[in-house]
This record gives sequence, C-alpha cells and structure tokens, in this order.
Amino acid sequence: MIGQPYMGLLDKQLLPARDMVELTAGIRDRCLDHQTAREELEGQLRVSFEIPLTDIGAAISEYYGVPYFHLQPTEMIKPVDLLNSVKRGAFKDSSWLPLSEQGNVVYCVTHDMDNRITKDQLNPQMAYPGKKIAWSVTTIHEFHEYVKWLFGESEQSERISEVTELDGRSIDDLVGALDVESEGDDEDSPTDPSEDNEIVKIVNKILIEAYQMGASDIHVEPTFRGNPANSFIRIRFRKDGSMREYTCIPYKYRSNMIARIKIMAALDIAEKRRPQDGKFKVKHGGKTFELRLATHPSVGGVEDAVMRILASSKPLPLDKMGFTTHNLNMLMKEIVKPYGLIFVCGPTGSGKTTTLHSILGYLNTVDTKILTAEDPVEISQEGLRQVQINKKAGLDFPAVMKSFLRCDPDIIMVGEMRDQETIKIGIEASLTGHLVFSTLHTNSAPESITRLIDMGVDPFNFADALLGILAQRLGKTLCPDCKVPYYPEIEEIKTLVSEYSFELKETSVWKEDYNKAAKALYSDWLTRFGDGEGSARRIKIFKKNDDGCPKCEGTGYRGRVGLHELMIGTDDVKAAIQRGARPAEIAIYAMESGMRTLKQDGIEKVLEGKTDMHQVRAVCIK
Repeated sequence: MIGQPYMGLLDKQLLPARDMVELTAGIRDRCLDHQTAREELEGQLRVSFEIPLTDIGAAISEYYGVPYFHLQPTEMIKPVDLLNSVKRGAFKDSSWLPLSEQGNVVYCVTHDMDNRITKDQLNPQMAYPGKKIAWSVTTIHEFHEYVKWLFGESEQSERISEVTELDGRSIDDLVGALDVESEGDDEDSPTDPSEDNEIVKIVNKILIEAYQMGASDIHVEPTFRGNPANSFIRIRFRKDGSMREYTCIPYKYRSNMIARIKIMAALDIAEKRRPQDGKFKVKHGGKTFELRLATHPSVGGVEDAVMRILASSKPLPLDKMGFTTHNLNMLMKEIVKPYGLIFVCGPTGSGKTTTLHSILGYLNTVDTKILTAEDPVEISQEGLRQVQINKKAGLDFPAVMKSFLRCDPDIIMVGEMRDQETIKIGIEASLTGHLVFSTLHTNSAPESITRLIDMGVDPFNFADALLGILAQRLGKTLCPDCKVPYYPEIEEIKTLVSEYSFELKETSVWKEDYNKAAKALYSDWLTRFGDGEGSARRIKIFKKNDDGCPKCEGTGYRGRVGLHELMIGTDDVKAAIQRGARPAEIAIYAMESGMRTLKQDGIEKVLEGKTDMHQVRAVCIK
C-alpha cells in the first residue's frame, strides 16, 4: 500500500486515519506507477494538509528503520569526489544519490527504499567497489531538490526573481483591492500562494519600493488582535536605523504572504514551526539586488519574516566612509603594515563588515593574496578568496583559519572571532608575518582588550600582535536639503567643550591646566570649523528642520554617518595590556597617543554639519 510509510503521521495526530485511507485510495485509482502515486500523495500531504517535510520524512524514516536526510543546502558540501567517480548521466534515472564518504563507508540517500536498486538502474555497490553502503531516506520533493542542487540546476543562493513590470497602482490601491476581495471572510484564503496574482504583485511592490527608498530591512509581521476583523499584517521598513510603518494587509492573507516570500527563497512553505533562512535575488529595471530572508514562528500560530536588503555588492572607498582626516591618516598608517592584528568592534548593524571590506578594497592589489572567512558572505570582491562558513559540514572559523595558514596568504580577514581557538590562531598568524583583520561585538576599543583577556588570550602575545582597534557606530545624518544653520550661543559652546573633554580630564595636558586646554580646543575649533574672518570668526553648526522636506520624508534626517574610535597599539598601550591595566587606564594612554572617543568624533561631525548632538548622544553610551 502506497500510504504505508506515512502511517507514522497518524501517531502524531497530524492526519486522521480516514483522510489517509481516502487519499491513498483516490491516488491509487488514478496512478498506475508506484513512484508517481507516492509523489502525488506527498504533494497533497505537504500542500493541502500543510504537514512539514520534516514530519513526512520522520514517518518514512521510522517505517524503513533508516535515518532521515533533511535537505539543507546552505549547510552542506557537495560530494564532488563521489560524483566525479561515476558518469553523471548514470544518475539520471537513478532513485539514489551519494551524500558523503567517511573511511570505507559511502552514505547514500534514496526516496524509495523498496525500489532503490533495480536492474535498470545504477548499483551503488558497483559504482563504489570495495565500499560499504549506508542508506538514508528522504521525501521525493527533497530528493528532486537535492538533484537540482547537486548538478547546478537550482542554487538556493542564486535564485533570481525577475520583476519585469511593476503594477502601476500604489500600494494602498493594491491593498485596498485585496481588502475588498477579503471582506467578510476571516479564514485563510484557499488560493495557492504561488498562483495568487494579487499577492505576487503586492510582494513585488514591497520589495522594489523598499529598495528604491533605501531601506535596509523589510519586516512582515502578522498581528492578531482578538479577532480577524481587527487583525492585520503589518509591513515595516528599517531606514537609517529607524523602523517606520509602510502598509497593512488584511490578516486573511497571512499564510499566502509568508508562503509567497518563502517560495522566492526556495524554503519549505509547509514548515511553520521552525525558523528558516534563505537568500534570493530580485531583478528590476536593469538592477539586481539580493535579500537575505529569515522566518520565525510567533505567538498565535503565525510566522514573521524579515528580509535584509544586501544592495551594495561593491565596497565603498576608504575616503568615502566618513572618517575624519585625523582618524583616516592614523588608520592608513596601520593597515599598510606587513603584519599584525586589527579589530573593528561595535554592535550588530554598526557597519563593521562594510568598514573591513573598504579596507580590504584599498589593500586589494594583484601582488597581495587576501583570504576571508565570513558568515555569511555579504559583500563580494574580485581578487579576494572568500569562504562561506558551514558549521554542519565542519567548516567553522577555527578550521578555516588553520587551512588559511597553509595557503600562503598575505592578509586574512575573519568575519568574527567568537572563541578562544579562533583568536589564538589569529594572534599566531599575525605574529608570523600575516596581516589579520576581524570583528568583535564590544562597546569601545579599550573594552575590547578586557573582553579578549577574559576569553583566555595571552596578554603578552596579544599586545605584541596588536596594531589597532577601531570601534564604530552609525548616527543619522542631517538632511542636506533642509538642515538649518545657526550660530550657537557661548553656553552651548561650553557644553560642547565640556562633553568633548569629559574623558580627557585624566590626560596629562588637561590635568595640568584645564582652562588652558579648553581654550586651545576652542581655538582649534574656530580654525577648523569657524565661519567668517578675524575677530568676527564664529562657529556655525546645523540643526534638523522640524518640518523636514520631501526628500527626508519630513524627518529632518537622511542617510547615516559613521562615528569612529581608533586606538593604536602604541608602546604605552601595549605595556598597559601586558600588566593587566583596566580599560579606563588603557583609554588614557590611547587618548594621549591621539585616540578620539566615539563621542569626541561625533562632536567633530556636529561641528562639520553632518549630524546633531541628539544623534551623537543616542548612539554613544557615555
């Protein structure tokens, strides 16, 4: 009986026995071929009954008593050697495929344990003579997807949805039309989401307009408020670091909406209980941009989806990254050194990867070998040899770092140093003639040292290897089309001087004579940022326009600017690290060597007219 392997679904109460009997009987009447009947049955279980592939696979696995193979392309490595040892055409009509090889055992997968080897098909024992064969079973759907993945017919990370023609109606008109169609109906639409033309148009509109507006993330959030009539799907964009509402869609279409997005990323539309990740590309008007999708279950039996727009495929030049001249000159001196260790630190979304790739772009020449290990690879550069981390395949940061050292690199970039082993290998690499870059999730440059020492790093080796640590944040930029210039009163200038000098008070110059140092600072500001001539020279700064303008959508801010704190590994800083000094003491040595804190760098950008103190205080802890 074709339904026998799926009877385990009854034990989990995912499907009534009556439905299983009716399904198998109806399919048997229409299908003479065993595999065709099973494929149709699996399709109905997956789509009509929305049973996840993992549950179907578990039932088949339990019936046959062999492991279940769940296809996860982003966490797998293709068994190239096993494929190359057999003519690929031989696999065309085969109901089994190789998975991996360990020692004398070749692991294979099939979708039909009863008919995995017939006289007309390739025999694995003949394909791999002298090897033991270990079997796994999977669903027919996953088997077909594995075939496509193995032989390059469909790479999940390269799925491109081409939007040839965008609906001319506004998003409100599209949603309004959808709302009329759903009036008085509180249940999920039975329409297949992949064929729902209106949902496709709305999703396309959301993706294209988010990209055109310069949003960094798209949030799809089904929100249940007691009853379906008062519920909705809220669509929000993150732009310039802030969330803003874009539109709301009738709650009835929550499943269709999420399913359509999942289809674009080749995810399992029936799996709603577990988080899923994927990637896809959208092409429109001659431009292609990539989105990274993450879904997760939420309260009320719904799923949320978040798409990050990876719009920039090329790194920005270093001089376009918003560094002050002071910080840029210090950074350039360090990154051209032949060996050593440089960290970029800050919270998630602070632009660490973008900064690292800008540095690598500056160093990327034909006579330099650069290797990177990233999770995920977000920015691609020609000339860099980039590796995507794959933990389930044993390809983690330490493993990649060890392999890098055997590949004769000049420069190594590690996406993040999360554990003691990776940091230790990085330090050893930097002490043996390599320039090593990495990121850390820390608040400030001096605090990064304490974090690393707490993780068990040897302070003497670390101090010897250290070239510099760059901490950074992103603050909103004043809209250049509507920002308002003004001359601050003396009290506001005094406040700026006080905030700027707060952490400088313990340095030798400021401890010796605070008033003299403050006057020297103000005189320097007048020279660099002043407006006017001679005694009439005054500092001019800008503030946001409360009414805004169309270009900034009435917010007064448009774009973001980086705030930077660059600590160089000077002799005093290295000596402080080796004797276990506290971050505050290390910061004093660093400031005496030219480091400017995040807030100090932010104040200078206020004086340059790029942002305001509200934004500086918002992103700087102290």
